[in-house]
Amino acid sequence: MAIKRVIGCLLVKGGIVVQSIGFERYLPVGRPEIAADFFDQWGVDETIVLDIEASHQRRLIDPELVHKVSQAGFAALTAGGGIRSSEDIRILLEVGADKVSINQAATADTAIIEAAAKLFGSQSVMASVDVRKIVGGYRVFTDSGRKDCGIDPLTFSKRLADSGAGELLLTSIDRDGNRNGYDLELIERVAPTLGIPVIVCGGAGHPADMEAALAMDSVSAVAAANVFHHSEQSVSVMKSWLRNADAAVRGEYHATYRSFAFSDDGRPLKRPESELSTLVSGPIEDDLA
Repeated sequence: MAIKRVIGCLLVKGGIVVQSIGFERYLPVGRPEIAADFFDQWGVDETIVLDIEASHQRRLIDPELVHKVSQAGFAALTAGGGIRSSEDIRILLEVGADKVSINQAATADTAIIEAAAKLFGSQSVMASVDVRKIVGGYRVFTDSGRKDCGIDPLTFSKRLADSGAGELLLTSIDRDGNRNGYDLELIERVAPTLGIPVIVCGGAGHPADMEAALAMDSVSAVAAANVFHHSEQSVSVMKSWLRNADAAVRGEYHATYRSFAFSDDGRPLKRPESELSTLVSGPIEDDLA
């Protein structure tokens, strides 16, 4: 069974990480490099940092910010926001990104994906597709969910894959921040026929949400943002829950909760007092002499 990835997303607005709710409401979290270090310390497989204002403001994500995040840990880093040319991609790769995420520019012309794949290799190119549910189906949106592109997500995703994208980040705008689980219907419509790895995002609120998505053969990785900014739902906790459920994910790095019981909302429960008492340190007899 193929090992699947658990990816942490850092959404940056005004230079700081924010929690996003429906691509409309934003709550501050803190400095990107600190959040990236937190992800890395708790065992994330990869990190994605996205400047959600960059395209709208017609600028590139700050390369210095990307460099700081890249120095904060060892996890592979994808950077995105405002990419409009191969030169933009080169800049981000040179400051420490392992991959780039291209969203809005590709809706105008997928030639940017093709050029990037030829210059830097498909493994360096992630295509990002943001989707809303509409009457009768789904539609691709850009500009932080403000612009309806009038494109069916499956048709567009196939075009991106055919242009050379190495993987696809598929995000449900409707599920963003609601913690009601990934949009499995959307995933089933888009992912199975692409032939490239698909990362799904939007809606994670419980480890079982990740388990349901990872159980789909067409899903290579699950990504989450909001839920990972709280220690009680850290990457390590999520991974322990998933591994207890026999999900094919990599192990935890520095901490494991495999032997813990979990509450209904996915948080590790306090160990029994009888068990904790055996862990309490006591004096060594030589010290009492």
